[in-house]
Amino acid sequence: MGCSFSFSALWIVSNLVLALFAMAPRAHARAFFVFGDSLVDNGNNNYLATSARADSPPYGIDYPTHRPTGRFCNGLNIPDIISEQLGMEPTRAYLDPLLKGNHLLVGANFASAGVGILNDTGIQFLNIIRIGKQLEYFQQYQTRVSRLIGSAGTQRLVNEALVLITIGGNDFVNNYFLVPFSARSRQFSLPDYVRYVISEYRKVLRRLYELGARRVIVSGTGPMGCVPAELAQRSPNGECAVELQRAAALFNPQLVEMVNGLNSEIGSDIFTAANTMQMSFDFIYNPQAYGFVTSKIACCGQGPYNGIGLCTVLSNLCPDRDLYGFWDPFHPSEKANRIIVQRLLTGDEKYMSPMNLSTILALDSKT
Repeated sequence: MGCSFSFSALWIVSNLVLALFAMAPRAHARAFFVFGDSLVDNGNNNYLATSARADSPPYGIDYPTHRPTGRFCNGLNIPDIISEQLGMEPTRAYLDPLLKGNHLLVGANFASAGVGILNDTGIQFLNIIRIGKQLEYFQQYQTRVSRLIGSAGTQRLVNEALVLITIGGNDFVNNYFLVPFSARSRQFSLPDYVRYVISEYRKVLRRLYELGARRVIVSGTGPMGCVPAELAQRSPNGECAVELQRAAALFNPQLVEMVNGLNSEIGSDIFTAANTMQMSFDFIYNPQAYGFVTSKIACCGQGPYNGIGLCTVLSNLCPDRDLYGFWDPFHPSEKANRIIVQRLLTGDEKYMSPMNLSTILALDSKT
């Protein structure tokens, strides 16, 4: 009951803030840039020769078109919902041929399913847009936009933009913890690997800053050991996989520490750390409080917990996606994504450090 009340109260506060934001003149609408992996990819991998794809049914079954779009979800993903809540046009995948002209001024989504912080993460997926390449595309994007609005206008657009980067989970589930073993697990102990990945992530964030990003939400890893895919592989009793949870418990606090250090070094709160593990824990450990019947079984899949293999037309498919915390073996349902976005918008210090997105919007509206 307490969780339900808290969520409702946050929803009311958030909508008051966002209503005020939506009343601002459209001239002040900001661009939105997205970097990362399958949690935020909205179709880039459709244009690549890769096995990391979500361009066939039943993906997109609850998307407005009811067709697959390349989003690893039954409907809207986290960037879509952020854009919706802020009254902005959704960003297009950078590789989408329709991303041109005025659509460029809305921003761009550079994310690619399967990527990690490390270049050797996701090599089994072959042709994906690694994070270094995503940053190169961001630079290329700015060159394209400068032809439309000039270099000064482009710098202003990028400096004032909202940026979301969601990356890191694949460095564990599709690298360090690959079955039966990985080169990284032989090279590093888990604590040393976490420190190494964090140090590489810092370089990525520093490069984002050099490229003009000034408002960056940095997502930590989710509860990797609790997703249906890992329950199916590693959990004999339905409990979250211990070693993956240990990895997340090591990674996320160090990410916050690294983000705070970067902000201190720069002298401004450029980066905001989002505790997506805690956001997901809320509905994983108390699914009924959020209207879910389960957060262990994927809506679409097969095998134990519907956690084996890919979601395809031959998979088990639940009739009501709003009753499931997970859409497929790895990715949240649209309803779960909405809970996560609500925490991004209005969450307290347990979820967002040093401030939530509503506070960022309020501060920026005064400048």
